[in-house]
Amino acid sequence: MNRIVLFFIVSAILLLIDWYVFQAIKTVTRSTSEATQRTVQYIYWGFTAVTIITYLTMQLLPPDAVGRVTRGFIWSAILIPYFSKVFAILFIFVDDLGRFVRWVASLFYRPDIRAAVNDTTQATIPATNVIPRSEFLMKTALIAGSVPLVAFTYGIVSGAHDYRIRRIKLPLKNLPSSFDGLKIAQLSDIHSGSFFNKVAVKGGVEMLLREKPDLVFFTGDLVNNTADEVEDYIDIFDKVKAPMGVFSTLGNHDYGDYVNWSSPQAKKKNLETLKAAHKQLGWNLMMDENHILEQNGDKIALIGIQNWGSGRWPKYGDLAKARKGTEDYPVKLLLSHDPSHWDAQVRPEFPDIDVQFAGHTHGMQFGVEIGNVRWSPAQYAYKQWAGLYQEGQQYLYVNRGYGYLGYPGRVGILPEVTIFELKKG
Repeated sequence: MNRIVLFFIVSAILLLIDWYVFQAIKTVTRSTSEATQRTVQYIYWGFTAVTIITYLTMQLLPPDAVGRVTRGFIWSAILIPYFSKVFAILFIFVDDLGRFVRWVASLFYRPDIRAAVNDTTQATIPATNVIPRSEFLMKTALIAGSVPLVAFTYGIVSGAHDYRIRRIKLPLKNLPSSFDGLKIAQLSDIHSGSFFNKVAVKGGVEMLLREKPDLVFFTGDLVNNTADEVEDYIDIFDKVKAPMGVFSTLGNHDYGDYVNWSSPQAKKKNLETLKAAHKQLGWNLMMDENHILEQNGDKIALIGIQNWGSGRWPKYGDLAKARKGTEDYPVKLLLSHDPSHWDAQVRPEFPDIDVQFAGHTHGMQFGVEIGNVRWSPAQYAYKQWAGLYQEGQQYLYVNRGYGYLGYPGRVGILPEVTIFELKKG
């Protein structure tokens, strides 16, 4: 679709939303002075004008004219207020629906129905059958709209880098004694192209290092789209070390599939540059292969594959190839970015894989986790979307991610560093 045509369509939708919400503002401010009402009107529609001009500018500028982080903030500044206004509209619509019902009733019962059914401050319904808006519901609408506005703004200011340590004990039936108590740290979904606070990112890495893990896993999505995104963060993430090594895999965003490349060769070169970045970080990138971990003569297998997801997600990985040669080891740990891999292939075809470590979902960066109450829109897209899952003797852990994508923040679903302790079950 032509950008100009898209601009007019979107602008019309935004203006319609703003006009509808403005009805609530007029109702709430009708008891104030005319000067106050005019000031509110100028501010409200001034913001609309700035938003539409900004949107037009973003449509006309070349994609690379604005930096990745700046572009993310601009789109957030446009979308968050309108997302909030949709919440307000729900309450305004309830009031309008009630007004419509009362108006229909007035056609049959004539205008001497007392306005108390709508607004106790009014006398009778005038002969025109106009039903005034409820000031209470309009105030409720504006309050409802302010809640997501405040929440999503706070999610950028605080939630984006509010790293949490999550501790998980993994009892494995066949775990050799030498690995009992092994401490593993997991990072996932760094998405370095989205970061805007380098100091905070460094703080999260320092939290991990204070845990002194024996082993570190990174389960994909180092970047959003292109390998150069990680350049400014090499000096932070190369500090992630562990005595038994750091092992990593690729996620769906690491392949550059969401970029219009000038040629297949350019895309291939980007992937090679990304692989080199893993090496520069000192991480062992596992491309459909395995590595045998050994302690005091005991051995377990670590398997790492390229991205493999069900449905529309790319299937680059070859688990059969990666697993080959590990058949006789008592415990097998799998690094695979997409949790949908577990039900689609791992469990039905490879029942000897004890644990899959995944990420990918970010918990949608929005939800509620209070005690045993867990909800996120992610659960409507993924059966396993955050935390530990078990089927029989097999486990899946879905890391909520270290970074963020699109919306530069998190509300309720906070970024995590996971610390696992392997236990002989």
